[in-house]
Amino acid sequence: MVMCLLGCTAGSAAAQDEADLTARQRIFTGVGPGLRAVKRGADGRLYILASPSPGLLVFDAQGKQVLSINEIGVVSTGASQGHSLITFGEDCDGAADGKIYVADRGANVVQVFSSEGTLLRSIAVKTPVAVAALPEGEVAVGTLREPHLVIVFDKNGRDVREFGDPEPLTERLELNRYLNIGQLATDAEDHLYYAFGYLPEPTVRQYDRLGYAGQDIQYTGLEAMPAAQAARKEIERQERRGNQPSFRRILTAVGVDRANGEVWIALYNNLLHFDKEGNRRATYKIYAPDGARLEANTILVEKDRLIIGSDPLGIYEFQRPDKKNSQ
Repeated sequence: MVMCLLGCTAGSAAAQDEADLTARQRIFTGVGPGLRAVKRGADGRLYILASPSPGLLVFDAQGKQVLSINEIGVVSTGASQGHSLITFGEDCDGAADGKIYVADRGANVVQVFSSEGTLLRSIAVKTPVAVAALPEGEVAVGTLREPHLVIVFDKNGRDVREFGDPEPLTERLELNRYLNIGQLATDAEDHLYYAFGYLPEPTVRQYDRLGYAGQDIQYTGLEAMPAAQAARKEIERQERRGNQPSFRRILTAVGVDRANGEVWIALYNNLLHFDKEGNRRATYKIYAPDGARLEANTILVEKDRLIIGSDPLGIYEFQRPDKKNSQ
């Protein structure tokens, strides 16, 4: 049974911080339009994916670029592979053994690369949109249309388990599955987090590695109710029309503090911080150094900073406000 922890109750609201949060600086300035993901792999390296260009960039723990894999098949050595290695990447992650996973929606595969950028395997998956490296060579994949939310493949590319039932939002099956599209994240205890992009009440569901659901972290405060009601009305409207679904995302980015399981989610330029029990601790509006609104589509939570990315504005470094307040 899923334990649903509501992240914005009247009793906890008074203890929350609500403030503006401005980035210290823009980083990785060569990346902007097409930004898809910024991940810290279990190998300690930093992975940045922007599609279609510059593709996948890999940086070591000191911030030095050590690899690039782009749409024309060029790796860091400058040697051409003779064919496209990534058609259109949607997400990426790095495993503890250095293997690199890319959800290549353009080719309907998950590409598996060695730590040096050699293509090792292509796992056939229809419209993959999210990946997360798991222990023992496994990889979790989120898709647009498969019946379950998550498919797990082993080190040989075999489908070994599937889990996660879509939330029932509409009777149209294809529309309902679309509304359950999500992003994936992990923590140091091998939990897998599924962040629903279109649920009217922004939700991140925690699973253990085998697919057993734990808690839901959910934003359901009074101030969130008008937006949730509007989203449900739009679902009803599109259900009646029967056309191709077209919705604006509600939850646009998720980041998990791997050390303690605390969750950060973005609703465009609103950043919400939850503790590991699912209590909402703070809410921020996020801005670039020049005052521009940052509408986040990727969040990386590090020990002393947040790295938040926005397409097309780029990648920005923030001081962690929870660490600042605790000093």
